[in-house]
Amino acid sequence: MAMSQTKRVLTPVENTPTEIAVSARNITKNYGAVEALKDLTLEFPRGQLTSLLGPSGCGKTTLLKIIAGLLKTTSGEVEVNGKAVTGPGPNRAFVFQDFALLPWATVLRNVAFGLELRGVARSEREARAEKYIKDVGLAGFEQSYPHELSGGMRQRVGLARALSVDAQVLLMDEPFSAVDEQTRRKFQEDLLSLVQNENKTFIFVTHSIEEAVYVSDQIAILLPRPSRVSEVIRPSGFRNKGIDNIRRDPEYLDIVDNIWASLRSYVE
Repeated sequence: MAMSQTKRVLTPVENTPTEIAVSARNITKNYGAVEALKDLTLEFPRGQLTSLLGPSGCGKTTLLKIIAGLLKTTSGEVEVNGKAVTGPGPNRAFVFQDFALLPWATVLRNVAFGLELRGVARSEREARAEKYIKDVGLAGFEQSYPHELSGGMRQRVGLARALSVDAQVLLMDEPFSAVDEQTRRKFQEDLLSLVQNENKTFIFVTHSIEEAVYVSDQIAILLPRPSRVSEVIRPSGFRNKGIDNIRRDPEYLDIVDNIWASLRSYVE
């Protein structure tokens, strides 16, 4: 089914400001004979959250890892702030789906670990870590260990660690998928606040249409292998009505329904 059905309620990306933090141009990625991405081009506006949305296996995480510098492209290039990505760098931080915490380290040590690897002095890195521990709602748990925390709390530690290194681009690979629905909704609200207050560029992988429309300034729809961008949409009409009103807004509901109608035929 053609993605053009969504255009009735969406603002074309071409009509929006175009200060770009991350640019992926003509990205092709092959795994042997399997073509995962083909000539994929996408731009990520500075200071906004872009969701990568599409069926399982469509290359969302592959693209995220290419931007992170964790995977090489077969062809094409990625630029962050106008500089080519040749590997991992301090201008990008990754929030993993499975937390990826150090089990033997306290919350404070986990959050400060990236700064420790960069050689930041202990007093400075711990002060910065404490700030972000507080920002993600974990004040009082600085000396706790991962096994003492719930899944939602461990994910907050991972987010605080990514924020503490002060990377300009945060790459988030389904970070809320392992938590319960109530925690997930609270995370989504917190994420909206972070996007507003941190002035960072967020690239967010999700399988949830509702989540993508709720948290995103921009949504890139990826089609199945070989993946390419089918549509870039900007759900803008309800963004300033307050987080309590977003899910009841008619535009929000229309966008969710229209995206599902367009993706239904690609779901096995």
